[in-house]
Amino acid sequence: MHGFIPCTAFGQRKHQSSDLVITNFDKQGNQIIRYSNVGDAIDAHDGEIALFNNIYYLYGTSYDCGFEWGNKNAPFCGFKVYSSKDMLNWTDRGFLFDAKTDVWQTRCNGNTYGCFRPHVVFNSKTKLYVLWINVYDNVSGYRVFTGKTPVGPFTEVAEPKLAVNAHMPAAGLNNGDHDTFIDDDGTAYLAYTDWRTNGTIVIEKLSSDYLTGTGEAVKSVTDGQTEAPGMFKRNGIYYIVYSDPNCGYCSGTGTSYKTAKSPLGPWSAGKKISDNSCGGQPSFVSTIKLGSGNVYLFGSDLWNNAAKNEALANYYWAPLTFNPDGSIIPLTCNQPFKVTGSKVLIIPAADSKKSSVKGVADIARDTKRSQTFFAERSGVLKTIYLPAYKTGTPDADLQIDVYHAGAQGNPVGKALVSKAIPANAIGWSVKRQVIHPATNVTKGTAYCIVLSSATNTGSYGFTYDNGGHQNPQLLFGKLQAGSLLPESGKQLNFSLVVTPILPMGK
Repeated sequence: MHGFIPCTAFGQRKHQSSDLVITNFDKQGNQIIRYSNVGDAIDAHDGEIALFNNIYYLYGTSYDCGFEWGNKNAPFCGFKVYSSKDMLNWTDRGFLFDAKTDVWQTRCNGNTYGCFRPHVVFNSKTKLYVLWINVYDNVSGYRVFTGKTPVGPFTEVAEPKLAVNAHMPAAGLNNGDHDTFIDDDGTAYLAYTDWRTNGTIVIEKLSSDYLTGTGEAVKSVTDGQTEAPGMFKRNGIYYIVYSDPNCGYCSGTGTSYKTAKSPLGPWSAGKKISDNSCGGQPSFVSTIKLGSGNVYLFGSDLWNNAAKNEALANYYWAPLTFNPDGSIIPLTCNQPFKVTGSKVLIIPAADSKKSSVKGVADIARDTKRSQTFFAERSGVLKTIYLPAYKTGTPDADLQIDVYHAGAQGNPVGKALVSKAIPANAIGWSVKRQVIHPATNVTKGTAYCIVLSSATNTGSYGFTYDNGGHQNPQLLFGKLQAGSLLPESGKQLNFSLVVTPILPMGK
């Protein structure tokens, strides 16, 4: 028998069919963190969402191990994949291949420009899933893999040969962000960025096995200073959506698109559909083929503005909408939607009831954080679940202490529980930490959880709910000289398990 102290579940709860609304921002415009079904923040960036066999797969670059663009000492974390039946409840399916090897660290760590943009397509002829990633250690700018399932493991094949920059030096800025597109007849194309022409977009037809280029290509689809193409087809019209201008890790750059009657053009003049990509940079447009018709899902990475920890970047996802003439309606950036069987429905923004979840990283040295709670039953405080992450490289552990709480929420007396989470057990992405206090609590008594660290480098962070609907007696804030400085309307995302003390012999 066990009981939960009520609090925000930060992704632990399975959503029911009645509330499968996918939201990007709360009513105050704050970004919402997306969690896996075990309570860890999703850590898959600059990739795409694909639908295979009625299952959605989110592919992306991981930053949890501490990858930092431009930092030569930063490790490469690899590429992750998550699966879902509804785009809301996500299961972590692990890494697409082992990136911890010396080979991949040499190719993709901070000494290079990094490796990005995993895109997976299925080849109906070879019955293989094909993965393309963007790299900067070879001539083509890409490496290609095959796998028997959407989650891999993927095995590398020969380096692809492309029509553009084939004679340039290796390990330079040759080709960049890309997208893979499969036409109705099964022909595949690669849309990619040519850095040698200052960021123009190229579209090249791929071989029948999707593993390399054919040399049949159209260059300069855009005029330059663009990147991150996403290609799709609707009602006989081909579209390419792209970052306009290019802006690595920017939290707000434009999105434009062009159209054509053939993948190799000619392509129309560009039209802008957003000045800030809903607070990020465009990442993909995925064609989701459902029984009710195709949905063209737009994705944008809500980057942390080139901060030291891009593992905290969130996502904007929403279906594109179209005018009768086929032109894309500009993004409103406030389009909750719902996946119900074979349909994706756009929900009025006013119906979105999700409260915001935000992250702050300031726990270090003299900065402590505290959250009070009242025991709703007497028993043993068996487990505390709470989210945590780190930024930089802390040189001390994250300390979790539980105290009695005074009238103003201040910790009183000696700690009832003192637990340390090792620094190397906490990543850069938000993950649920589990503490087992094994201490007694009394119904109606106030307690507080205190988070602290003696680290002199880096810091630790947490997430909280600022929906403003929590019990006002559950005080949250900073501890300064032993006194709580409450932050109104906020509550640490935590949950507790209390088991009753059974009589002897039971």
